[in-house]
Amino acid sequence: MAALAHPQNVASSSTSVPRAPWLSSPRRATANLSIPHLREALHSLESKMATLLSERDILESKLEQAVRLQSPVQRVPNDLLSSIFTIAVLDGEEEDSITLSNLMLVCHYWREVAVHTPMLWTRISMGTHRSVDRALLKLDRSRSAPLHICLDFTPRMEHGTVSTESIITAMDLIRPAIWRWKTFHLIVPNRPQAHVALTRCREQAPLLEVLSIRVAHSMQEDHYSAPPMPLFERHTPRLRSASFTSFNFGWDLALLSNLRVLKLGGYWNGFSPSVDVILKTLRACPQLEELVLRNMSDVDPESCASLVSEFSEQQQDDYVLARVSDTRTIHLPRLRRASFYYSGNLRTRTVFSLLSFPALESIELCYLDNVSPILECLRKQSLTVLPLRHLRIESCFMNELRFARLLPRLPALTSLELVDVEDVTSNLMRNFAAPPVSQTWVCPKLTTLSLEGCTSIEWETIRSIVESRLPPHSRAFPRQPTRSESPARLAMSMSSASASASASAPASSQRPMPALSSSSHAIGRPVRIESMDLTRCHQIGKEMVQWLRMYVAEVKCETAKSVWGEPSLS
Repeated sequence: MAALAHPQNVASSSTSVPRAPWLSSPRRATANLSIPHLREALHSLESKMATLLSERDILESKLEQAVRLQSPVQRVPNDLLSSIFTIAVLDGEEEDSITLSNLMLVCHYWREVAVHTPMLWTRISMGTHRSVDRALLKLDRSRSAPLHICLDFTPRMEHGTVSTESIITAMDLIRPAIWRWKTFHLIVPNRPQAHVALTRCREQAPLLEVLSIRVAHSMQEDHYSAPPMPLFERHTPRLRSASFTSFNFGWDLALLSNLRVLKLGGYWNGFSPSVDVILKTLRACPQLEELVLRNMSDVDPESCASLVSEFSEQQQDDYVLARVSDTRTIHLPRLRRASFYYSGNLRTRTVFSLLSFPALESIELCYLDNVSPILECLRKQSLTVLPLRHLRIESCFMNELRFARLLPRLPALTSLELVDVEDVTSNLMRNFAAPPVSQTWVCPKLTTLSLEGCTSIEWETIRSIVESRLPPHSRAFPRQPTRSESPARLAMSMSSASASASASAPASSQRPMPALSSSSHAIGRPVRIESMDLTRCHQIGKEMVQWLRMYVAEVKCETAKSVWGEPSLS
């Protein structure tokens, strides 16, 4: 019966029981599971994964670049980025080469912007410590921008030598660009090298604004007494600052006209300028703002004449002046700073007696014999206007009475430096302490006081100056009225406040109020002393300095040595 079954049943039974493929084709299964086939499949997958990873890296880099392009820095225009680079590198007096190198290492785009910014390559320095290749690179990249040239051939040692060939090479390198010089500084050891270097300055310098020539060995004697030739063909229309140290240029007024800054120094014996030369130069510079005369031999005393005036015979010695061809007063309305450092007593007092300087803010008088006539000239100028803020007197003699007459005429003085002045005594310095009721404060804005080497001043005088200028109690002195308050209303409010404070305070804690003058209400209390220099003042002890440091922010003093040499006073 089983053999005669229906064919449909047989088919259904055959389809209901599936058979495994390896049972039906064992050879095909063995071929598909072979080792080479599996290895090929793995290699194929690895290649696909590598391709996908590389595509992922490409996409990530594109995404990073797209994100970076969206940042504000990347969207800054080239001109603005160049201006930012210029401010970052050339903001100070000297070029910041480290900042420039760091900017060029950020990316290729910043490097290209820096390379194609001519202003970043305009400061060229050559000398004993500078590379010539660097100067050539800057000359090429600066294109037609104005140049700032500095040739510093200072000897490395005191008796070191600098070859003249190196100076000539540097001058020949920058000579073709004279037409775009803006500043030129030259420092050489001696006059012959300066003569050789400046003989190459034959072309005109229409953009030159600052000219500085310095001979390091100014005390030497040589035969180069004549100037090389007219520098820059006497064509420097924009020259505003000139500084010459021991360089003989024939005192050509073409180089000394319409200046804002004039500095002369290092002229000895026959090379020093006469008083007439100085006066002619000052008359050619009516807009002068700074005048410096330093290290000059004085004029011949035999060429001097005493000033015919109403002074007594004892005072006529202070008013001996040099003979000059033109005695007209020289008006310098913009002169703000004047410095006379070993410039010759007769020359200085003669020049000063013929000057009018209503805007003078700083003056230095150093290593002059007697500065009493100069102080008298300052007092006469203060009768009209004298906004003097800084006064320095070093190693000079002076009349104490004349200096005491000048100090009340300097209400804007903020810094007073008296260094190695033997005539400064306690009687003179007491003027800075609390004045009598009928007088005003002397130099109420004084914040810096230097008494270096002044050993004649007593400690009690210094203490009284500092203590009297300390800020008092808030109710001890009236505050300054504001724009919205009238002086009468402010006085009434302050009087009522002080009365209520005195009534509420206990009797033991009340202190007598300092007397107030009428001038104190108008001018106000003086400011506090913030800096004091007592170096080489041996009369000031350790305890005194410690007391000063409680009330003065900065106190400088000489370090005292103990028996074994270690410092005992900081």
